[in-house]
Amino acid sequence: MTRISTGLPHLTLVLGGARSGKSRYAEDLVTALPAPWVYIATAQAFDDEMRDRIALHQTRRTADWKTYDAAIGLAEAIAQAPPAAPVLVDCLTLWLSNVMLGNHDIEQATAALLRGLENRTALTVLVSNEVGMGIVPDNALARRFRDEAGRLNQRMAQAAGRVVFVAAGLPLVMKGPSL
Repeated sequence: MTRISTGLPHLTLVLGGARSGKSRYAEDLVTALPAPWVYIATAQAFDDEMRDRIALHQTRRTADWKTYDAAIGLAEAIAQAPPAAPVLVDCLTLWLSNVMLGNHDIEQATAALLRGLENRTALTVLVSNEVGMGIVPDNALARRFRDEAGRLNQRMAQAAGRVVFVAAGLPLVMKGPSL
């Protein structure tokens, strides 16, 4: 495991495609600080594939991690995290799909999330998928999701002091300090 310097702004956004290495990179950022660490999981295990993905992420976490599940209530989970504990949110796009499929107000949920992030001073790392670089989806729901994810990522990137794009396991700093 690569340890990364801790000279980071309090909010970092880590973007990337599927299986790009973004979650592992985000975990390395958090674990470079002293434990305990907080993992806020947004995934819901509706099928075997998602259960396998969740299990893979769980196997990488030691007992030093405290996990909160926040399929919808992400702002509330962030507020419950100990103020001095580094927090990892994995991932915003799964949270967004939960918000959308639950017919919740995306703008209201995003505003609450941003308010919750403003109140944190310890390192908080957000993981999100970059879904707008491929072909245009063939159905309205998928196009809406792609557009909402793009808007969500833009808002989080604006709030973050550091934004990193990960491709093939390699981080590219887009905003903020390089390490």
